[in-house]
Amino acid sequence: MRFPKPFVAILILTCSTAARADDDSICADRPGKATSPCTVPAGHWQMESGLADWSLQRSDRQRQTVLTLGETAIKYGLSNSTDVAIDITPFVRVATRDHGSRSSAEGVGDLSFQLKHRLTDDKAAVQVSILPIVTAPIAKKDIGADAWQFALLVPVSADIGQSPFSIGLTPEVDWVADADGRGRHVAMAQVASLGWKATDKLNLSAELWGQWDWDPAGTTRQVSVDGSIAYLASKRLQLDAGANVGLNRNTPDLELYGGFSLRF
Repeated sequence: MRFPKPFVAILILTCSTAARADDDSICADRPGKATSPCTVPAGHWQMESGLADWSLQRSDRQRQTVLTLGETAIKYGLSNSTDVAIDITPFVRVATRDHGSRSSAEGVGDLSFQLKHRLTDDKAAVQVSILPIVTAPIAKKDIGADAWQFALLVPVSADIGQSPFSIGLTPEVDWVADADGRGRHVAMAQVASLGWKATDKLNLSAELWGQWDWDPAGTTRQVSVDGSIAYLASKRLQLDAGANVGLNRNTPDLELYGGFSLRF
């Protein structure tokens, strides 16, 4: 399999989500596509919400935009190494323009159930978790997957010595519906990221993301290079924003988003 040259260059240099400011600070899965191995402390609730997410994809004479508002994961710490979460998007709008004709669909997004379990001690140099996800198809066909879907993620992260940098990977395997709705097939994704703790409150991260979907109708590959910023307004509140840039024609050309995470 051949990757675009930017993919290879960045993969060599990078690999995690933004580093935590200290052991007591909130640790969230946003921003970015990478997932952190950390879990919500036992007995605590945590909300991670995308206030707005907008993407644009163009090919030939077709143009599609996707707007999501309020995508929110509500998490609860079952123990200091395990949490559960429910993820819902209250509003999704997909607008398509194809050879002069226009169409759109909007409504509630699909519903996901998650369980994250950290496999390593919280003081370990390398942190590893497993994260199975089940997605229920409650959205309209033109918005959601229109079928039950399953995913397994294995988030991994590590600090780079005594430096302000951390690296990580988030391999993912998915069991998804075929495009014609008659069966299921395997898809895979990978994120390599580099986190930089610029200050005690400001974290920056760069990511390289790839996805491979082996649908019987034809394999689809997507690649993007992503950047994000996270600001710790307090130990329990994080604000974030980011941008993703597609590196091939199957990937959205541009995605912009912003949100917050709150532990209570």
